[in-house]
Amino acid sequence: MYPTVAEVLALPVIRHGRPRVVAGNAGLDRRVRWAHVAEVIDIAHLLRGGELVLTTGVALPDDPDALAGYLDSLAEVGVAGLVIELVQHWPDAPPAALVRAAERHGIPLVTLSREMRFVAITETVNGLIVDAQVSELRAAERVHQTFTALTVAGAEPAEVLREVARTTEHPVVLETLSHEVLAYDAAGTPPGDLLDGWRDRSARVQLGERTGYHAGSGWLITVVGARGHDWGRLVVLCPEPPPDRHVVVAERAASALAVHRLVARDGESLERQAHRAVLTELLTCPVPGAELVARAGALGVPLSGRQLIGLAIRPLLDAADQPALAAGPLLRDLADAAALAARRAKIGALVAVGEVGSAAGVRMLLALSPQAQPETVVERLAAEVHHAVRGAPAVIAAGSTVEAAVDVRHSLLEAGQVAAAVREPGAGVHRLGDVRLRGLLHLLAGDERVEAFADRELGPLLARDAAAGSRLTQALRYFCAHGGNKSAAAAAAHMSRTAYYQQLARVEQVLGVSLEDPETVLSLHVALLAQEVRGNPGE
Repeated sequence: MYPTVAEVLALPVIRHGRPRVVAGNAGLDRRVRWAHVAEVIDIAHLLRGGELVLTTGVALPDDPDALAGYLDSLAEVGVAGLVIELVQHWPDAPPAALVRAAERHGIPLVTLSREMRFVAITETVNGLIVDAQVSELRAAERVHQTFTALTVAGAEPAEVLREVARTTEHPVVLETLSHEVLAYDAAGTPPGDLLDGWRDRSARVQLGERTGYHAGSGWLITVVGARGHDWGRLVVLCPEPPPDRHVVVAERAASALAVHRLVARDGESLERQAHRAVLTELLTCPVPGAELVARAGALGVPLSGRQLIGLAIRPLLDAADQPALAAGPLLRDLADAAALAARRAKIGALVAVGEVGSAAGVRMLLALSPQAQPETVVERLAAEVHHAVRGAPAVIAAGSTVEAAVDVRHSLLEAGQVAAAVREPGAGVHRLGDVRLRGLLHLLAGDERVEAFADRELGPLLARDAAAGSRLTQALRYFCAHGGNKSAAAAAAHMSRTAYYQQLARVEQVLGVSLEDPETVLSLHVALLAQEVRGNPGE
């Protein structure tokens, strides 16, 4: 908003006096808050700082110590510069003591070799400043209007950050108080450069106020939160001290983000949204790009130099409950429990609600140190999640441990496939070796050849059940599940042996097979599992 000393000296009204900087060149970028004429030596106590002091020097002493004290007093209040007209008192050059003191304090000392109308200078400079202040107020008003409209419209964080980046023309990052990046707008800069090493860089930048500029890092920071609960920081990366309107932009954006969180508190959190975006890209991109790797690292999950494990959590509910579950509290509880367990174990983890097979569930990606024991860590984490959501049975599955970002997709997919294949809950963790044939059939789900095989093997039996209202398919399922042990199958079906044996005889009759043939039983069991996997158990 305020011009620099160098910009003021470039004005035609000043150039006419042939200005020459004789000391304090390092301070030419100081901002001029006002231009002030002062012909007395005892003027410092009347100044507020930032003034460009104009004088003819007629009232200044010739004593070197007095001149040095004069300059010291101006430096103490923070004047922007001192302009001396070399016409009346010192026609050739300012005293050396004055020059030395100005150089010592880095205050620009400017001489004018022509007699000037100081009123013309003050009118021009102060008019320029007032015009800038008015423009700044108008810009601030536009900022208020823009962010008020965004707040009322319930704008998403990405839209708010996009407006911040557009208005300031600088990159902007929304992070948690633990320095995990929730959202960002790179403002045209490479995202990888923006996010590289973000958590470590951000942890080193601390302010003692809610909004402020950290000159060492070039960050304008404002705290985000409402009702006494702060949950994040908004960081605008600007290499130079920002104008007041940019501070207003940051604070209004922080308010909009805080309101959005309050309004959307029953929905998915910003942290879960950020994690979900990265997990989705890891699942869809065979080769993660540098930006995606940087985004994961900014969320506290580095993809290099770590043991990486994909996890999937699937609540075991009836199919009728799934639509409500997709946006329901149970999945959020599962995700929160998993994230809390990871934080307690000091494990970097991405956690988000998503699809696990054909059902809603929770996906995770763990980043363990090279020295960690993956099996032990995963078992302990699973036990804590099971305990946190006791009363809501869930399957927790783990993929293979990998060590490269390019292999993360394989681990995540494997975990999802295992979780989708498991039908019974357990207190531990399921892996690919636990699902055996069912896991293979799940991998082949949707293959027309497998579906045709199942229909060919079981078609007549399913048709008979549908037409007659019988439960022959269920009787066959018990038989296969108990390895051909008819007595055990009858007990599981809660039927007398005689009645159950009669049902098996009808199964043989309908299908035209003998259940004494091991290969026949195996084929029928595979067909039944295939029917289960594709969601048509035939019960």
